[in-house]
Amino acid sequence: MTQPLNYLKESPSQTAGPYVHIGLTPNFTEITGVYAEDLGIRMVNDQTEGDRITVRGRVFDGMGAPVKDALVEIWQADAKGLFNSPSETRGQADPNFTGWGRCPTHMETGEFVFETVKPGALPFNDGRMMAPYISFWVVARGINIGLNTRMYFSDETDANAADPVLTRIEHQDRVPTLIGKRDGNTVTFDIHLQGDSETVFFDL
Repeated sequence: MTQPLNYLKESPSQTAGPYVHIGLTPNFTEITGVYAEDLGIRMVNDQTEGDRITVRGRVFDGMGAPVKDALVEIWQADAKGLFNSPSETRGQADPNFTGWGRCPTHMETGEFVFETVKPGALPFNDGRMMAPYISFWVVARGINIGLNTRMYFSDETDANAADPVLTRIEHQDRVPTLIGKRDGNTVTFDIHLQGDSETVFFDL
């Protein structure tokens, strides 16, 4: 005898709420004893290969005010363009580089900071080379689904102009919202959630 299938209704979406820092970065919120240090806080060590850079920026809301309770994660290839992942088949990634970082925005300034290395170029699905980039994921109160974007580098003008992702963006006047401005070893990349300077986000 067949049994009736009782389909469950989809639960309502939830925002990250005011507790995202407590759950993901407890030491930042002065909750100690969970982890020795918050996960994702350290991406490099003294043996990591590549061009050391500091990526810093702020997350802004639609009114241009810093978002002081956001959480930012980055994912990237190492200096040779290889990912620290079991699914990486092109070679051995740098074992001294995590390829992943997590940083809460500062409670007063809304700033995030990552100490990392500049990633190498890597191939697109069709074999064309992509310009070096870092993937960003942003979550905060009021955001039902984490926002995905990329940061490219201002010192890679030719590679950016030929990048198979950047060239597919319909409104090319918005491409600058994806370019981190490099000055020495510091790359500045601000993320605007809404407004005239809204960052390009990707539906992944």
